[in-house]
Formats: sequence, structure tokens, C-alpha cells
Amino acid sequence: MSKRHNAIFDDVLKDISDGAGAEKAGTRFLKRSNALAESGEREEKLLRWVDPERCAMWHRHNRAYDLLNEGNCRDLIDSIRAQGQQEFPAIVRRLSAGQEAEYEVICGARRHFAVSWLRANNYPQFRYLIEVRDLSDEEAFRLADIENRDRADLSDYERARDYLQALELYYGGKQKAMAARLEVSEAWLSRYLYLARLPEEVVQAWPQITDLKELHARGLRPLLQEAGDRVLAEARSIATQQIEGRAGQGALIPVSKVLHRLQVAANGEKPAPERRTFGEAKDAQVTMQRRGDKIRLEFKSDISEATLRIALDEFLRSEIVAK
Repeated sequence: MSKRHNAIFDDVLKDISDGAGAEKAGTRFLKRSNALAESGEREEKLLRWVDPERCAMWHRHNRAYDLLNEGNCRDLIDSIRAQGQQEFPAIVRRLSAGQEAEYEVICGARRHFAVSWLRANNYPQFRYLIEVRDLSDEEAFRLADIENRDRADLSDYERARDYLQALELYYGGKQKAMAARLEVSEAWLSRYLYLARLPEEVVQAWPQITDLKELHARGLRPLLQEAGDRVLAEARSIATQQIEGRAGQGALIPVSKVLHRLQVAANGEKPAPERRTFGEAKDAQVTMQRRGDKIRLEFKSDISEATLRIALDEFLRSEIVAK
């Protein structure tokens, strides 16, 4: 993680005391060792090994827990098994008495899934390493965001949806204030908020929400502005096929084809480029390809000058006739 992200961690956690004196908690979170006390229960009074069943996901966790599975957590599962324990603690906060779980996970959904999977698959000795913190919802949001911002396994759409909810919950709908707190540009944040606001028909047209990127939203924006009705109608048709595919009743449509179909719905099918050949000898022909007002000529590098001139003269005569 970058030095800038370390600084944001420090900012989020700087006023939080752990009962053992003030320290740079963000740096400690990233760099401390995980050597536990002999009891195996606590480290520095805040690190604990627990049964993952004692922990529940924060309802505003920016990762869709139901999308986690053995496949997309395989690297982490294998790493924890090879290391013999979880390497970095999850950040949690304590829940009030009377609730089903004891802790609420702010950062560490994949770690929670990986440890839970191992325990359910013949490795009951593994436990979930947590760090207990006293965090407000806004602090929890920023902490989760900065931990996951550079991670490729958290999709753009999950991140964007989280930002849109946070905008109203913590920043009163003020995009400028939110960008300042997250230490990002307003333009950058605006692009993610647009992604989160895409019509549901468009979102469902993607094979999985994890495939929907901020870059796709940028490309869709002019299409929706210029031909919204046609694009949405085609998106609904694609979404029907994708829903069937996700249910195992057909193949999913890949992202490239989804984008093509939406572009065609907005702009119509582009005509295939005109293509003709000139010259009599099959191995010495000149191929002409026209796209719009541009012409491209192709011929073999070893074609003789005389043969090339014959083919080019034929090409030029055809152009004069066409005009």
C-alpha cells in the first residue's frame, strides 16, 4: 500500500486510543508482527484469535460477501494454509450485547471467508485474527475504502455503490466534502458515482456485477444521453439472457458482446469496410480497403514494379469511374 494510503490510515485512526497510550495506529496495523501471547487469545490487548462465527459483516461493508467463493478466494485460502495462520488482522468493532454476533467486520471479508472455509473443510484449528477498534460509521467507511481501493479483487461497481450510499449518509450529498475526506479528486469521485447510478437494466446486462468497470460507464454515458430508450431496451433484452445464463440455462454473454450490442442499439450497425482487389496475377494482387474517407492499399513486399503499376492503374481507373 502506498505512503499516501498509510497517511490516510493514520488520519482515520489518529484519535483512537487502545488503552496503552497513543501511537500511529495505521502504521501499526500495516507493519506490526503477529506473534501472539501464549494464551493465543490476545495481542497488545486488541488483537484476538476468534471463531469467525462470532463475527458478522458490517451491513455497509464495501465487498459483496455473497459473491465470495472458493474460486475467487483460492489464493488467500492457500496462503493462510501455507502460513499456518492468518497473516494480517481484520478490523472489527464490538457489537452491543444481545446481538447474534459479538463483532462487526469493517475490513476483512475475504479473510473471514477464507478462515471459515478452511474450518469447514478439515482445518478446524484455524481461527480468525481480528483487531478491535472503536470507530464511527464514517471512520469505518473511510478505513474500509482505503484498505480496498488498490485491490483488484474488489470490483469497480461494488466500490461505486459504496460511495453513492456514503455520499448521503456521511457527507450530506456534498460531493466536494466527500472527495476531500477521501483525498481524491472530485472528477475521480464523480466517475464512480455515475457508475453507481447506471440504470438497473444496464447493470443486469453484464455477466456479473464484478465485470462492470468504471471505464464501461464512461463509454456508456454518451450512448445513454443520445439514445437512452434504445440502449435501455437492448439492455433489458441482454439482461434476460444473462439472468438465464446465471441460472445455468444458457451461456453468459461476454462483456465485449454486451458493449457491441449496446453501441449498435444506439448508433446502428456500422457498414463493413469496402474491400476489392486489383491485378490479374493472384499472387501479385493489390488489395484496397475503404473505411469512410480513408483508403488502405496492401500488396506483397516482393511484388515487381511493373505488376504493381498495372494493379495501381486499374485501381485509379476504378476510382475515376466511381467519381
